[in-house]
Amino acid sequence: MSISELGAVPDGRVRQAPLSLNQEFLCMYDRGDQEGPFGPAYHIVHGWRVRGRIDVDLLRAALTDVVARHEALRSLVVRGEHGHQEIHPPAPPELEVRDLGAGAPQERDQRAEELLIQIEQDDFPVRVPLLRAVLGRFDADDAVLVLVSHHSATDGWSMRLIIREVAARYAARGGHPVDDLDPPRQYAEFARWQRDLVADAGATRTQRAYWRGQLAGAEVFTIGTDRPRSAGVAQSTGVHRFLIEADVVDAALRVGKRTRSSPFMVFYAAFAVLAHRMSGDPDVVVPTFTPGRGGDLFANAVGSFFNFLPLRTDLTVCRTFRDVVGQVRDNCVDAYSNDFPQILAEAPALMMPAISDDRAPCVFQLFPFPFLMDGEKVGDLEYSEIRRRLTSQQLGSDVPDGALWTLNLDSAGDVIGSVSYKNNLFDADTIAAMVREYREVLAEAVAVPDAPLPVRDARG
Repeated sequence: MSISELGAVPDGRVRQAPLSLNQEFLCMYDRGDQEGPFGPAYHIVHGWRVRGRIDVDLLRAALTDVVARHEALRSLVVRGEHGHQEIHPPAPPELEVRDLGAGAPQERDQRAEELLIQIEQDDFPVRVPLLRAVLGRFDADDAVLVLVSHHSATDGWSMRLIIREVAARYAARGGHPVDDLDPPRQYAEFARWQRDLVADAGATRTQRAYWRGQLAGAEVFTIGTDRPRSAGVAQSTGVHRFLIEADVVDAALRVGKRTRSSPFMVFYAAFAVLAHRMSGDPDVVVPTFTPGRGGDLFANAVGSFFNFLPLRTDLTVCRTFRDVVGQVRDNCVDAYSNDFPQILAEAPALMMPAISDDRAPCVFQLFPFPFLMDGEKVGDLEYSEIRRRLTSQQLGSDVPDGALWTLNLDSAGDVIGSVSYKNNLFDADTIAAMVREYREVLAEAVAVPDAPLPVRDARG
């Protein structure tokens, strides 16, 4: 298949498209410098162990194919009064090859994680294409393939789409029979669809009314910072990683099964209890994200998709943790059915505490990503995503503000968690202490879900 057949711009022109509402959301955090969400640290990094002999030229060609297929990987955000996307013609992405040296299997696993950490600490040049790759080789048949993209152009879902397409194109170029890739929807199409959706007042009347009522008088949960924003400390993001043991996870899943709740609902309910204990306020609003892809409409598209979803929990009507889970479940069902991309416009006061000089918000997510590759063979190569990471780091991929909690259910039965936090606001010890308390709250709650709900006095 030729590059032109994969979606190249025939005459090589740069085209314009409107910003998505997601990109406009990021513009709220833009200060016009290199530290914000359009700077070189706002990237997303994923890695896969690849077993089999890799032809570097074929890999480079496969990466180029994928860049040609997806406009988001070659679109730059132009900010300002007339913000827009600039869609550039396809170009080969950078592919760096590194020698990681031989070693025992456990040593290789450690070096693979160290490679990911090192790449996350590097800046990502904000130029097209917004994708680059690093191939780290242990030997001729064992390697780590790391994909890096700017987060304004991709999300975790997109990165998994990209690796599947890279694998398919590599195999096809190597002469292996693979299913043809369906033409993808483009991110510019999503931006236009999104804008048409919110412009139709009749189509979104129900959603807007729901969120106005649901968030009336609400304020987002925030935690006290170690340093005020006004201190002027240079921004960077650290990552604290942790493990939730399999026995606790198993108990949480049992609670979910008995209450007809998803794993996210149970783990989120424990976080709501923690927020109550930390703030003393039983009216808890902790945001999360939904995929924001219009259901299946843009399921095969690459881009930065998400909807900001503030979930509100009233613990005054909850006697036990089981009650909290039940309320979270009901709220989630209603929130998901009213999901749309302009919730904050219906609750303009919700985020006011988050802009305080000495406080910052937390976002909590547990995403069941599709398209995972765990020992999947495509052509001559076998791919396994590197998800089991437990090494914390002082410098990592950026988050716009506050702290982002992410939990991933692992196939081993436990949960791998991470908190990405702003170093200019928080000390690592502060985040570690909050994680320890969350793990304690979760373990206690799922062990005896019908015990009286533990609370504490406000600590500010």
